[in-house]
Amino acid sequence: MRKISIFLLTILFLASCDVLNVEPTNSIPESEAYKTKSDVQRGILGAYNSMQSLSYYGLTYLTFADLLSDNLINPPNATASSYREVDNNAILPENTSVEGIWNAIYDALNVTNKVISVVPTLDFLTQDEKDKALGELYFLRALHHFNLVNYFGKIPLKLEPTVGLGSIDAPRNSVEEVYNQIKTDLLEAINKIPDGTSPIRANKNTARALLARVYLYNKEYAKAEEMASAVIDSKKFTLLSDYKSIFKDYSAETIFEVDFTPLDRNRVAQYFYPLTLNGRGEVAPAVSFYQSFDPEDLRLTDIFGLSGITPYVKKYSDLATGGDNIIVLRLGEMYLIRAEARAHLQNNDGALADLNIIRKRAGLADYFSINSAEILLAIEQERGFELAYEGHRWFDLVRTNRAIDLIETVNNVNQYLLPIPQSELNSNKHSGMTQNEGY
Repeated sequence: MRKISIFLLTILFLASCDVLNVEPTNSIPESEAYKTKSDVQRGILGAYNSMQSLSYYGLTYLTFADLLSDNLINPPNATASSYREVDNNAILPENTSVEGIWNAIYDALNVTNKVISVVPTLDFLTQDEKDKALGELYFLRALHHFNLVNYFGKIPLKLEPTVGLGSIDAPRNSVEEVYNQIKTDLLEAINKIPDGTSPIRANKNTARALLARVYLYNKEYAKAEEMASAVIDSKKFTLLSDYKSIFKDYSAETIFEVDFTPLDRNRVAQYFYPLTLNGRGEVAPAVSFYQSFDPEDLRLTDIFGLSGITPYVKKYSDLATGGDNIIVLRLGEMYLIRAEARAHLQNNDGALADLNIIRKRAGLADYFSINSAEILLAIEQERGFELAYEGHRWFDLVRTNRAIDLIETVNNVNQYLLPIPQSELNSNKHSGMTQNEGY
């Protein structure tokens, strides 16, 4: 997507600013901004484009979800000190990269809410057009809140656009309140958006897929199974036989991806590729993770390359232009969500069937067990392999309380959450804006 400057609504993230409440500096009155259906589409595209931030899906948000875990490291010769703190799970509230994640997602929420607020007032849109627009935007708002709550825990819900500086202080809502809003927005999105085929615009199955993930994280296993099944049974997506083909832009397996081009580039490949291949080498696969793959696993050479004898991640390969799209939801994950939900529901045969669909594509023999606990561990391991470096591993280990067992640098559950950025605490004086425990 090409950025539309009027609607992207860039916020200046100064330390003295409250990112939750700052009015975008280049906004213009809605009466001038939304005069035609094309204007509305540009506004919606601006909401999608906000995810391209280098602090969001353009690099940091995605990368930290693996760097915090056991499959990615910050190598000794890397230069990003903020990444070193994350790799060591010893993060300061002043960490600029963590602040960047917070700011970028709240920026995206503000852009999204701005368009949500105006769409119902536009008489030149039909009700179907309003519903479609609002459904897409509700999906985006749910995704942003979901990403925030899993990194930071209790967060301020952002449901209205910022207008002026009349209310610059906001409390943190409980995790339950945030998740309730996420579910409300996704159910509304499912009701309002028609079916669609574009993987860079939300449709009914996009919302169902995210809701399946939300239900899994909330341990609502019957609902997670139902939503994942709805996506799988829709037959709108194809489980590709060739793993590396998934990561070609707009593949048939993708449910939703963030669109990047040479004009709107990300820096993921640049950070993953080593200096010897003209990358920055800020992150690298943990050797133990690389060695844990079965040598017969067909994914091994699709995920990793070798520089000499040293592995690096090549899943994102557009080093020259940064144009790799970033996958947010895909069909392979839906099978693994359903497998995990079924295992929790004691449907071991169904869980194994879904797990082995993914293993078969990887060229691996079927897994078999009659023990639900063993099956769940096998699914955890398979998620680690199948979804490597797609921003899942840390959240998987936290939601199952396994991080403290598997990650050497995690000593207590306080480390499961990132610190609230110090800049937010400095500017947001509400008594309900407090720091996470342990920071």
